Amino acid sequence: MRTTFVFGGAALAASAALLIAQPALATPSHGGPAHPAHASDPLACSASVDAVSYSDALDKKEAFGAEVSGLSSIAWDARQHAWVSALDNNGATPEYVWSYRDLADPKVTHAPLVLKKADGTPYDGGNIATDPNAADNEGLGVLKDGSYVVSSETEPSIRIFGRDGAQKASLPVPARFAVTGSTPAGEATANATLEGLTVTPDGRTIVAAMEGALAGDVSSTGDATAHRLLVYTQARRHWTLSKQIEYKTDAGMRIPEVAAYSNDGLVVEEASWSASVGNAVNLFAVTGLSHAADVSRVANLGDASPRLAVKKTLLADLVSCPTLGAPALETQANPLLDNFEGMAVTGRLPGGRYGVTLVSDDNNSAEQHTRLLNLAVALP
Repeated sequence: MRTTFVFGGAALAASAALLIAQPALATPSHGGPAHPAHASDPLACSASVDAVSYSDALDKKEAFGAEVSGLSSIAWDARQHAWVSALDNNGATPEYVWSYRDLADPKVTHAPLVLKKADGTPYDGGNIATDPNAADNEGLGVLKDGSYVVSSETEPSIRIFGRDGAQKASLPVPARFAVTGSTPAGEATANATLEGLTVTPDGRTIVAAMEGALAGDVSSTGDATAHRLLVYTQARRHWTLSKQIEYKTDAGMRIPEVAAYSNDGLVVEEASWSASVGNAVNLFAVTGLSHAADVSRVANLGDASPRLAVKKTLLADLVSCPTLGAPALETQANPLLDNFEGMAVTGRLPGGRYGVTLVSDDNNSAEQHTRLLNLAVALP
């Protein structure tokens, strides 16, 4: 267990430390101008992003008779005044939602909530070949009524669970988003479907992101950078799929997570990994979701007009962050990095910046950490 703080300014230190220790998710508005990078600023990852702190306090943590591991999401649960993260997939281990407080030095607050099927039995990692209800929960959000919305990339699916963990509903996912071979219409790659999920601050919109491109969206030249985001809106307590939007990643990158910072803006994480280099993570901002083109009827985004894709603004390449003295268990260009798959916008900082926290999925492996990385980010 280790928590490290390195601060480049007293004002930033005080405000950022307060935010991650005492989170408050009021509805954010658009951020102010980018924070300029200075050669003397030891926190700077870029002109827009500072690395504030990291913590490995949850790594291989034993609590309430279970191990905290496989965390691929993070969201704020106002009803228990705690952060929540879902276990993604660990064989026969039940699909848990863990609760903890203080992003600077997280401590588990409750026994994990077990997510249950309609018949009352727990979801688990299972084997999709023999269990059509097996789950690999990658995305997590908390709705205004306190329900949990969870995306699983096995099928894929988006399910809604009550406070007791019992499934209440599911959202429609278009047939072509199914894994290739699992259904006649499926075009998705296994383990690369609905990885990212977020709920807008007003609670009226859910955005789910495909980690990889659909086979039908690969261009005639082999370009597989077109990813689809599903946008669901709520009216009279019913959720409907209102549109699909296109997001283009950089070549070779996937989308592990998206996080809403306003009702019309997202932070998008792009990531990759190689054994020789380790993890690469880039953060981008996207604005104007409400005006983004609906590409639901576009058969192949790879060969469609590039103007259909939402515009993105690079915030930072996190490999350029200071290391903060973090250790690495495997090869990393920057030892601060790990397999970051969950991300949340934690609130506003003085000066218009936002707190952003990422959590890494250790894949239940001794070679990876469960790590929280806290950032201060200027957003458009």
